[in-house]
Amino acid sequence: MPTLLDKLGRYRSFTALLVGDYMLDQTVYGAAERLSPDAPVPVLHVDAARSENLPGGAANVALCLKALKGRVLCFGVVGDDAEGSTLTKTLADEGCDVSGIIADPTRPTTIKRSMVGLAQHRHPQKMFRVDVESRTPLDDALCDELIKRIEAALDEADVVCLEDYNKGVCTESLCRRLIELCRSKNKPLIVDPAAIEDYSRYRGATAITPNRSEAEFATGLDTPLDATELHNTELAATLGRSLDLEAVVLTLDRHGALLEERGGKPTLVPTVARNVYDVSGAGDVVLAALAAGRANGLTWREAVRFANAAAGLEVEVFGVQPIPFARVQREILAQTGKLDGKARSLQELLIEIAAHRDAGRKVVFTNGCFDVIHAGHVAYLREAKTLGDVLIVAVNSDEQVRIQKGEGRPVYDIGDRLDILSELQCIDYLIEFADPTVHELLRAIRPDVYVKGGDYSPEQINEYDVVQELGLDLRIVAHRPGLSSTGVIEQTRPAPAK
Repeated sequence: MPTLLDKLGRYRSFTALLVGDYMLDQTVYGAAERLSPDAPVPVLHVDAARSENLPGGAANVALCLKALKGRVLCFGVVGDDAEGSTLTKTLADEGCDVSGIIADPTRPTTIKRSMVGLAQHRHPQKMFRVDVESRTPLDDALCDELIKRIEAALDEADVVCLEDYNKGVCTESLCRRLIELCRSKNKPLIVDPAAIEDYSRYRGATAITPNRSEAEFATGLDTPLDATELHNTELAATLGRSLDLEAVVLTLDRHGALLEERGGKPTLVPTVARNVYDVSGAGDVVLAALAAGRANGLTWREAVRFANAAAGLEVEVFGVQPIPFARVQREILAQTGKLDGKARSLQELLIEIAAHRDAGRKVVFTNGCFDVIHAGHVAYLREAKTLGDVLIVAVNSDEQVRIQKGEGRPVYDIGDRLDILSELQCIDYLIEFADPTVHELLRAIRPDVYVKGGDYSPEQINEYDVVQELGLDLRIVAHRPGLSSTGVIEQTRPAPAK
């Protein structure tokens, strides 16, 4: 049976239709070095050159979906104002389709404006937040227009997401009509609900993803001082029954998530303990990752594991940052316990290299027998590492060393050679290869830099044609004169008897 990691190896891009409350998260910086003369409050002297505008609410979910290789179709309402234009332009620049976002002159764009003061030009501290919003429900005409645009695009979607912050867009009428549309076209609809007392507007959706506090508020169930698994199960089961849902994913912070599937037993899907830095945006990541997982054929349990991993990475960074698919895939790999040491299979290595590339790191690759390690090897590998950020060393199998070097070689078998090389700080990853050349490894890994040791011309190396084919940066690093494994071995052999 294929594992979650196997399925992620076949992961593909998908199309998500995203409906909800699109917001602008704005941060205004300034100096806060004095109190007002007319009241005991700090004065923020705004630095006009220092302000940030980031997509928030459903707009942040859109970026999370993009980071997980999604094509995103955005549907919602913003104000007919400068902030609305900024928000839609930002999403469009990130590759999202914003043709479904309507500018309404009767309401402002929802803005969460954080004022950050620096005392003595250091120690930034959020002083307060100003919210600009309208919670007035959409009028019928605007709701009709939004539904009309959604219906026209729905056939393109693999999955539909509803991100409700209770800002007037996700009205009972809009939710009911959206659910009916999704059911008629057999499109899964996953809802991140608002913190409201009545969830009836979501009845008939595919799944819902409240946190425990939201679920308690919506169900009216008493909150015990120390919530038990029985209490959490009752919360999820109550929501599933009352709303006719296929699945309920009840998020439980550091405890992971409780999955309640229709007709199945409740399952606690744990998460990995984290050093929590900032929980902002974790719920958005969960919605995006669940949608991405289900669009890629993951079971609900697998999709929750995938979402837990993504949310765990989110809370470890400051602010709201979309988590790329490659980083989530690497996190799932790490949870299998296969990342001890530096030796990797090709599948494991490709997962890790993708994560490094998403982080903008330069990958260097070299290869060799490395039978008897000497000072020349160390200098060569150390210099190779200076050409990039991540150094991969491919090591010939025992059989290939024997073919290339003759009987009696290798002196050290592949396990010993990998152990010795693992102790060199300049090496990040090791991989064994059994082919006569590294042609196929180069095609699979596609490093930024390929390094060979020796004092011959580039045209003389076996891999030159592949290097040209892939457009790799080829570097020749000269060995130290007089140093070679063969030479070392010859010196250690006993002299022949006279």
